Amino acid sequence: MDFGSEIELARRSSSGGLRSILKMSPAKRREARWGLFFISPWLIGFLLFYLAPMVVSLIFSTYNFTLSAPDDAQFIGLSNWQRMLFDDPKTWESLFVTLKFALISLPISMITAFMLAVLLNSKHLLGRNLFRTLFYAPTMVPLIAAILIWSAVLNPQTGWLNRVIEFFGIPAVGMNGLRWMDDPNLIYIAYTFIGLYGIGNAILINLASLQNVPTELYEAAEIDGAGWVRRLWTITIPMVTPVIFYNLVLSIVGLLQFFIVPWVLNRGNGYPEGTTNYYMVYFYKQAFTFQNMGYGAALAWLMFIVALIITMFLFSTGRYWVYYSGKQRS
Repeated sequence: MDFGSEIELARRSSSGGLRSILKMSPAKRREARWGLFFISPWLIGFLLFYLAPMVVSLIFSTYNFTLSAPDDAQFIGLSNWQRMLFDDPKTWESLFVTLKFALISLPISMITAFMLAVLLNSKHLLGRNLFRTLFYAPTMVPLIAAILIWSAVLNPQTGWLNRVIEFFGIPAVGMNGLRWMDDPNLIYIAYTFIGLYGIGNAILINLASLQNVPTELYEAAEIDGAGWVRRLWTITIPMVTPVIFYNLVLSIVGLLQFFIVPWVLNRGNGYPEGTTNYYMVYFYKQAFTFQNMGYGAALAWLMFIVALIITMFLFSTGRYWVYYSGKQRS
């Protein structure tokens, strides 16, 4: 029985709900109790460190209080939400900046990670194990250190990236050259470069999925005369769409929470020209710099709602393009 059939069987077996639980034999009940016992650390951790803080933050969003004077908190109802949605243009400006960066960075990072995984999975690549190690190694570097390294790499005067471009005859070095961190038209590409430095995990996940594609499919395609591009498009990509979907969801959620890079490089001041006023930077400044925790909680919930809507949309459309073995797509 394949994975898709097991899921369908589990769905049907759970349709009885409470009635099926009450009809369980003593042995099955004992087994269920032991199962709950072994997963209880996770359940307790989820309730204490995830669900409870979310409920508390929702309550905080209806109060006006600061960390320096928590006893002076005042209940103001939905005033924070009204201010956030209708009276504060910076909320939507920062959300627009975040979504704009995501639209630029997401396809570049997804395609790069996948194509590198395809390359590293090729049997014709010499030193595959070495290259796999080298591509994954940057993920072991602390993120702060990686950001500082890239700020030096992208330096318009001394950065080696501009010097390599200059070598090909394109003016890049100097005040009139490519100023990656100072030009509003280049800043998102620069931040995408920094993000590509840590795609080792995505490469590893894609590589694992590529190695699980049945080899007989490729052999049959070769017999039929299909070329490499044809095999990639009709066999490889459809077979790994569950992993592509998984990486897509994680990448979108991560990009919506994009914070550390702009904060380390310019302390969230929006330079250049407000192009780095990301949503999470604005949330951090409201909640912890200005200590307006009630308004910060409302901002956090708005981001949660946006991420939830996008995720639900992806899951609702995933059945049309994500292929699961043994299960027909709608």
